[in-house]
Amino acid sequence: MSNPQRRALGLPDGKRRWSGSKETTLRVVGPERYNIPMLNWLLIFVPLAFLAHFLHWAPVLIFGFCAVSIIPLAGLMGRATEYLGERLGEGPGGLLNATFGNACELIIAFSALRAGLPEVVKASITGSIVGNVLLVLGLSIFCGGLRHQTQTFNKTAATTLATLCGLGAISLIVPAVFTAPTDAVHVGRQAKIALTIAIVLFVTYFASLWFSLKTHHHLFTRAAEADSEAEEALGAKHWSVRRSLIVLAVSTIVVACLSEALVHAVESAAQTLGMTKVFVGVVLVAIIGNAAEHSTAVLMAMKNRMDLAIQIALGSGAQIALFVAPLLVFASWMLGQPMNLNFTLGEVAAVGLSVIILPLVVLDGESNWLEGLQLLAVYVILSIGFFFI
Repeated sequence: MSNPQRRALGLPDGKRRWSGSKETTLRVVGPERYNIPMLNWLLIFVPLAFLAHFLHWAPVLIFGFCAVSIIPLAGLMGRATEYLGERLGEGPGGLLNATFGNACELIIAFSALRAGLPEVVKASITGSIVGNVLLVLGLSIFCGGLRHQTQTFNKTAATTLATLCGLGAISLIVPAVFTAPTDAVHVGRQAKIALTIAIVLFVTYFASLWFSLKTHHHLFTRAAEADSEAEEALGAKHWSVRRSLIVLAVSTIVVACLSEALVHAVESAAQTLGMTKVFVGVVLVAIIGNAAEHSTAVLMAMKNRMDLAIQIALGSGAQIALFVAPLLVFASWMLGQPMNLNFTLGEVAAVGLSVIILPLVVLDGESNWLEGLQLLAVYVILSIGFFFI
C-alpha cells in the first residue's frame, strides 16, 4: 500500500530499510492492528491463573484470572485457524474456519457440562447468540458509522445469516413451548426432543456450509479473503503452517485447562459478586470466548468492510446455534447426562427479541451509527434483566 493510500485511511507511513540490493518494507503497527498487541499483553495472566488455581486462592481471583487469560488464547486460536484455512484453500479452509471458529466457546461449555452445570452451558449458548447479534454487530455498526456516514453491504448474504440466527432462535423456543420443564415425568422426553432438534440443526448447518462455500460462495467473502489488510488485522500474516499448528495445539490445551478451573470457580465467584450463574453464562462467559473475534469485526467495520464485519458477527452467532449447541447435546449423551434444550423464559425472550430486531437493520443493505447504538441499547437492557433475574 502506498503512503498516500495509508494517509487516506488514517494509517502511518510505511518505513523502508535496505538489505543488500533488495528493498524491504517494515511491517507497520498502526490502528489496523491495535487489537492484536493489546490482546497478547493479557497472556501475562496465564501463569497467574494457574498459580491461583493450584494455590487455592479466592474463587473470584481464580475466575477473573482465568477469564482474562482465555481472551488472548482465543485470539491466538482464531488467528492460527484463519491462516491454516487460507493455506488449505477455499473449500477445506472455509470448512476449517467454520467448524473451528468457536472452539474456545465449545471448550468452556464442555467443561461446564462435565462439571454438571447445564444451566451455565445453556446460558453461554444464549449469551453467544445474543452477544454476536446485538453486541458485536451493534458495536461494529456504531464504530463504523462514526467514521463513515452510511455503510453498505450485501443484503442477500446478511439476510441469509440472519435467517440462520432465526432458525437458532426457533430451536430454543420450541422446546420451551411444547414441553413442561418442571414435569419430572417428561425429563426423558425432553432429552429426546433436544437430540432430535440437534440432528436437524446439524444437517442445516452443513447445508449452510455447502451454500456459502460452494453454490453461493460469491456472496461470502470471508472464507476466500485474500486482502493483505485483513490478514494484518487477524495477525496471521507471515505465519508458517508449523507455527500455526503449534500455536493452535498449545492454545487449545491451555484453554481446556483454564476452562476447567474457571468452571469450578463459577458458582462461588458468582455468589461473591452477587451475580446469578445465568448472568455469568449469558454475559461474562460469552464475552470471554468471543472477545478476539469481536475486536476483528469492529476493526473491519471501521475500515468500511461491513460485509466482512457482518459475516464475522452473524456467522459466529449462527454457528453457535447450529453447530456448537447440537454438538454439546451429542456430548451430553456421550457423558451419560443428556442435556435438554429447555431454556429459561428470559433466555428465550432474549434470543427471540434479538432475532426480531435484526432484520430491521440488515434488510435494506445499509447501516449508520444510530442503528448500531440501538442494537447496543437492546443488549444493555437484556443484560440488566439477566443481572436482576
